[in-house]
Amino acid sequence: MGAGGRMSASSSENGEKGSSIQRVPHTKPPFTLSQIKKAIPPHCFQRSLVRSFSYVVYDLCLAFLLYYIATNYFHPLPSPYAYLAWPIYWILQGCNLTGVWVIAHECGHHAFSDHQWVDDTVGLVLHSALLVPYFSWKYSHRRHHSNTGSLERDEVFVPKTKAEIPWFSKYLNNPPGRAVTLVITLTLGWPLYLAFNVSGRPYDRFACHFDPYGPIYSDRERLQIFISDVGIFATIYVLYNVAIAKGLAWVVCVYGVPLLIVNSFLVLITYLQHTHPSLPHYDSSEWDWLKGALATVDRDYGVLNKVFHHITDTHVAHHLFSTMPHYHAMEATQAIKPILGEYYQVDATPFYKAIWREAKECLYVEPDESSPTKGVFLVQHTSL
Repeated sequence: MGAGGRMSASSSENGEKGSSIQRVPHTKPPFTLSQIKKAIPPHCFQRSLVRSFSYVVYDLCLAFLLYYIATNYFHPLPSPYAYLAWPIYWILQGCNLTGVWVIAHECGHHAFSDHQWVDDTVGLVLHSALLVPYFSWKYSHRRHHSNTGSLERDEVFVPKTKAEIPWFSKYLNNPPGRAVTLVITLTLGWPLYLAFNVSGRPYDRFACHFDPYGPIYSDRERLQIFISDVGIFATIYVLYNVAIAKGLAWVVCVYGVPLLIVNSFLVLITYLQHTHPSLPHYDSSEWDWLKGALATVDRDYGVLNKVFHHITDTHVAHHLFSTMPHYHAMEATQAIKPILGEYYQVDATPFYKAIWREAKECLYVEPDESSPTKGVFLVQHTSL
């Protein structure tokens, strides 16, 4: 475990025997953003259009290869083998398309090339194909990066205080309830967030990523929200015509189930990047951008780190320098670790174990009573 990581000890500061949490410091860091940047080799900030497109071509070729194999070789298989082959396709294609999603996410951060129109064109096409409103999410995600760790202004997965926990949560605070909650979150969480702002920050009126006149967006952004909606409708129209020609079951098997896996990984990755027993959160009296950017954690997804273009295990560096292309993020992460020291958080727990643990332990946040200021909130995992 790296600096600031979760450790085991004989006692716990929350009263649970056998585990202890090494909290990430919430005091003002003894370094500045410019000092962190100076530690990174300058070439890490250089964006190559050719190299960026090479990842797009690779991922899309792999997606087509998987599609070709599934549609040409699965049908003749005897029933037992076909039932096994399709789930393998779904998993492989879902993971591969998550990588495509990540590249579109890079476009939203202007990390794909030096040309904004190229980034937006590529991002719009790729995200629309995965039923993501590109510009709509680009702007809300930008606000997440601008307000990470803020209890009042962050956009998504903002923890609640104990007083804000819904009354029914205590009935779900058990293994069966936790399993049901995770299944619903991973399968429906992403479309519910886009359509109804579920798990997003509260607004004074209904917020929806498809509404150009919603409270999420400013007047100058509204035209691009319309363009995002057109991209979504175009994809739905194509899927509708394919379903007429091939059948709904064909579309579900070839496209629908892999997309469900993509959506599940998006929610899982985002949740684990910003939910950890060691991470502080801040109200407006204590929050600043650098402390908020450091209130995130790198996670280890094994071989999927590479498939997901390292969005998983270089997330701290990504929050510090979001326009840095993903293919330099690993080198940058290694360069900044000595500077960040205990302010850097990494957790090597396998993601399938981590999601269960955080759902069990990261229930709410409360003010840090040991802090001289009351604007720092720490995760509590005592009983509801």
